[in-house]
Amino acid sequence: MYGAQRILDEGIVPREMVLGSKHYLPELRHARPPGTVRIHVSGIDLIRDPEGTFRVLEDNLRTPSGVSYVLENRLVTKRVLGGVMEGARVARVDHYPARLAETLRAVSPESPDRTTVVLLTPGPYNSAYFEHSFLARQMGIELVQSVDLFVDDDRVWLKTTLGPRRVHVIYRRTDEAFLDPEVFRKDSLIGVPGLMRAWREGHVAIANAPGNGVADDKAIYAYVPDMIRFYLSEEPLLAQVPTWMCARDDERAYVLEHLDQLVVKAVDEAGGYGMLMGPQSSAAEREEFARRIEAEPRRYVAQRRVELSSCPTWDPIRRALVPKRVDLRPYLLQGPGLLEGNKGIWVLPGGLTRVALAEGSYVVNSSQGGGSKDTWVLQP
Repeated sequence: MYGAQRILDEGIVPREMVLGSKHYLPELRHARPPGTVRIHVSGIDLIRDPEGTFRVLEDNLRTPSGVSYVLENRLVTKRVLGGVMEGARVARVDHYPARLAETLRAVSPESPDRTTVVLLTPGPYNSAYFEHSFLARQMGIELVQSVDLFVDDDRVWLKTTLGPRRVHVIYRRTDEAFLDPEVFRKDSLIGVPGLMRAWREGHVAIANAPGNGVADDKAIYAYVPDMIRFYLSEEPLLAQVPTWMCARDDERAYVLEHLDQLVVKAVDEAGGYGMLMGPQSSAAEREEFARRIEAEPRRYVAQRRVELSSCPTWDPIRRALVPKRVDLRPYLLQGPGLLEGNKGIWVLPGGLTRVALAEGSYVVNSSQGGGSKDTWVLQP
């Protein structure tokens, strides 16, 4: 998307779909990130349908969150069910912060032993600040805000009591729109002026790389199987959820006629927002979404509601175990070939099982009342 754009030239992915995405950043065209890695951390949401088929629900390639819950859930489980876990030979997850730190150092423009890594947070008022401080503490790196950093001579520096210290890698948990007021939002107070200049020159690595949001676009999601065939010449191993593109006239007409049967999603929203759950919606809600779709068709896609698999969950009101719908977010780390595994990719042997706690709900997002469960992967 930011290089040769062969896949656009050959018409595999419509050019207007990419260039029209809210998260496509033309300013970054031809910029190559240090270490050549764009997606250092990914969290891919999976569901299992009634036939037992695992399907990709959506991709999270900007700043995937939630791994702190994976680690905290495991701590609680070990306290409560320590003997059971030992007998079941459950794979550990507590080495994730060390693996993440190794991944970040591997893309540094400096040698790993001389590299300074920081975690950039918007601050304590951010909803994920707990995770930011937790991961920084676990990795043994500085937790910083924009006021702690400055750019000089196209290099990033950290203010310390002993004077400026060079920063080589930034694990950013700040939305890219606010990352650098010189390039993106001019009114940003949580960005670092000049940061993108330093990144373009290869003097600092940013994880994840700016511009990844185009791949999180739910309209682009529909083309991922075609991307796999184009670049890898193989069939996808994981299925998708069939998707109607409202930007196409015939598919938009079908969606508008079947709103009571479909789940409609805004392509640029996250956390379960901007969504219509058709089978559970009112006539007024469907009319409102029909108007939105007709006004901005590129902004919406639709899918059939998939009956998610369920997991026994304690209901404090009934004081009993009841089935609740779940999905799974595994976490993957990618470095430039320095990690164990396949081509520098390492998968956490666990993940975040998110559960819809509200009665009858399909929405598992924690921002809308969802919860989470410890996820066990058994060692051979």
